[in-house]
Amino acid sequence: MELRHLRYFVALAEELHFGRAALRLAITQPPLSFAIQSLERELGIQLFERDNKRVALTEAGAAYHVEARAILDRIERANDTARSVASGNLGRLDIGFTGSMVYRHVPRIVSSFIERHPGIEVTLREQSSMEQIEGLRHGQLNAGFINTPHVPEGLEGLALLEDVFVCCLPDSHPLAHRKKIALKELVGSPFIMFAREISPANYDNVIAVCRQAGFEPQTRYAARQWLTITALVANGLGVSIVPQSLTRSAIAGARFVPISDARAVSAAHLVWSPESRTPAFQFFLDVASAGLSDQGM
Repeated sequence: MELRHLRYFVALAEELHFGRAALRLAITQPPLSFAIQSLERELGIQLFERDNKRVALTEAGAAYHVEARAILDRIERANDTARSVASGNLGRLDIGFTGSMVYRHVPRIVSSFIERHPGIEVTLREQSSMEQIEGLRHGQLNAGFINTPHVPEGLEGLALLEDVFVCCLPDSHPLAHRKKIALKELVGSPFIMFAREISPANYDNVIAVCRQAGFEPQTRYAARQWLTITALVANGLGVSIVPQSLTRSAIAGARFVPISDARAVSAAHLVWSPESRTPAFQFFLDVASAGLSDQGM
């Protein structure tokens, strides 16, 4: 059965006049008559009662019309869906992010994107930077917000705005209420660090800023997330150096103090695989780029 036969049948069933149906289909009457006859022969039933004066659906024809109309409507919806996906107006994006990104750019960018492109479903997945990189390379993510100073090999990326490191101290610490402190004043203090195997960039950044101040931090605890580090500090288990954006976490018991004798930034990127640059993701990238540009002005 040819799809055009269904279209011809539906047109005649709704017009009940060969001339009007042919005009609606932009064809002449003979091809329409031949198509209806072919359809009836294939089905082995009569769909229309017709003579020189009238065309009417048989009982079987009326039932067939309901199903044929539904099939054509479904095909049209499928066509519309395919066009929308191809144009980027419909679809799904799986976006990874590290926990600290909640206090940087992710919520604002995602909210703005959803507002502008409501037909595209966004799924957020909290993962470590390393997990996201593997997910991107295996096609499990469309993009990821990761803590790294460089775009990983094989991926493309957009640099996020700098996030300066500050000291994170328990509220009871003697230096907690200073406006600024020299990092070297923390020599000998127990440090809570990022686990290097989870995020080498975060670990190396903290080590580097301590070395700028002339000492090696004494690591007491290693954690997987900046928020965990901040919570451990708040509970008096040590001190740390964290991105300034963590001040927005408002964790009770933690104080954030600017550093006076060393400077380092927590670098981060929005990264993606070149193979996943779909129209939908391009819209996401446009929104992210505009959002970062506006914030940087």
